[in-house]
Amino acid sequence: MKLKLIAGLLAVLSASLVSSAQSDWRQKVKDELPLMGHRNWIVIVDSAYPLQTSSGIETVATDADELSVMDYVFDTLEHSKHVRPIVHTDKELEFVSEGEAPGVGAYREAVMKRIAGFPRDSLLHESLIERLNEAGKNFHVLVLKTSMAIPYTSVFLQLDCRYWSAESEARLREMMKHSR
Repeated sequence: MKLKLIAGLLAVLSASLVSSAQSDWRQKVKDELPLMGHRNWIVIVDSAYPLQTSSGIETVATDADELSVMDYVFDTLEHSKHVRPIVHTDKELEFVSEGEAPGVGAYREAVMKRIAGFPRDSLLHESLIERLNEAGKNFHVLVLKTSMAIPYTSVFLQLDCRYWSAESEARLREMMKHSR
């Protein structure tokens, strides 16, 4: 009888810890986004993504599906008044076959729908990791690690200013050159 009671308590405790971990990452995004600006990153990664050690890189285990995490982050960014994402995906993802990684085709389609309308590109995975290492030396990078088990599915969101475009910056710099 005591064993059943202890097992039941452990099951309830472990379920509440998982539930707490799953909501903690959402709260982390909500709390940190107002502090973040251009040059900061939010990265949504698969389960085998490495734990990076640059001082500004923070990794949070979500224990959640990658597309769900992506939906939450994009929705949160959509309501942000100060930042917007520039989306980088792994170039390798274009070449991963369904035979090697079942489900990759459906994943690619789902991601393309979610990132449509955003400035985006695809770069080699290793070069994106290097960019994060560099960014993490001076700026905050939030890595959200998911339960995804398909390779090269990471989505790198480089934050940019929502209310000031690259074109506006170029015009400003040009005016400054001529004012000297």
